[in-house]
Amino acid sequence: MKIFYAVQATGNGHISRAMEILPFLSRYGTVDIFLSGSNSTLPLNAPVKYRSKGLCFFYTSTGGLNYVDTVKEFSPLRALREARELPVEKYDLVINDFESITSLACAIKKVPSVNFGHQASFQSERVPRPGRKDFFGEWVLHNYARASQYIGLHFKSYDEFILPPIIKRDILLAEPTDKGHITVYLPSYCDEIICKQFFLLKDFRFEVFSKEVNQPTILQNVTLIPVCKERFNKSLINCKALISNAGFETPAEALYLGKKLMAIPIRGQYEQHCNAAALQQMGVKCLKAVDNHFGSQFKDWISDIKRIHYTIDFSTEAAISFLMMHCAHGRNKKLDLLYPELTIN
Repeated sequence: MKIFYAVQATGNGHISRAMEILPFLSRYGTVDIFLSGSNSTLPLNAPVKYRSKGLCFFYTSTGGLNYVDTVKEFSPLRALREARELPVEKYDLVINDFESITSLACAIKKVPSVNFGHQASFQSERVPRPGRKDFFGEWVLHNYARASQYIGLHFKSYDEFILPPIIKRDILLAEPTDKGHITVYLPSYCDEIICKQFFLLKDFRFEVFSKEVNQPTILQNVTLIPVCKERFNKSLINCKALISNAGFETPAEALYLGKKLMAIPIRGQYEQHCNAAALQQMGVKCLKAVDNHFGSQFKDWISDIKRIHYTIDFSTEAAISFLMMHCAHGRNKKLDLLYPELTIN
């Protein structure tokens, strides 16, 4: 079987998940990877056959999405040209991890595909949302990477097509300890803003994973560390607690390890606010921003003895088996029935 696997590189979570599932996916046939976007700071340790600049997200230094720079760098004409050139019709199975060019290519060429990943779960209205829905955010989640089938991943199985998170093998086999430090990953904030608040918390040690340093740098009670999978895993496994944005993979790993978790969604990124709503339902502390109130909020959180019990009884191998079984049943669906309003010559 020839498998086309589209991986979005707008964040480290997609890359991390791809590296975990590729060995299991390869058991079913030859896998050709399409990597789209350039926001990830992790390398994909596998051959990439197709590459695209795709859609890149840009952030402010204060925790928000930079809409101007994000839109400025996106070229619809380039995306359409790449979609026409992408040979999805030559594959027996197209798997798409929320990647828009592959979705467009499949629509143009009427090739069935499966959207497999966290964002696919938002096809269900049972998945938690913030108190106030965002119309545009909902439209993006439903239409950015349309497919003929959806298999989602989320913190809980909110619907019948939603599976638990895929946890990296390094985390699954780890024996977590508490060495006292707080692991921090907030890529939408600059180091200056993070350090300003953490310097005030002198009784605590922070290991901050940063895009701004090339080597570990100690500043008072803060150690800035370049983003690196191995270093981050070690820090997370041995930390007292984690402070991160409200992504999916990293919070799921922290919960699996039994770590105390604080989540701060990226401002303007609706999916993260949805994740924060789900995490809050589970008892996780979620903040709106790292601001002048952070110190008191941090102390209340770190002193709270309440623990969240979180288990996953579904393996990566089982997830890929589930994916392949459902793809086999839906492979003959016609895309012109699924996209009646879309006609591209």
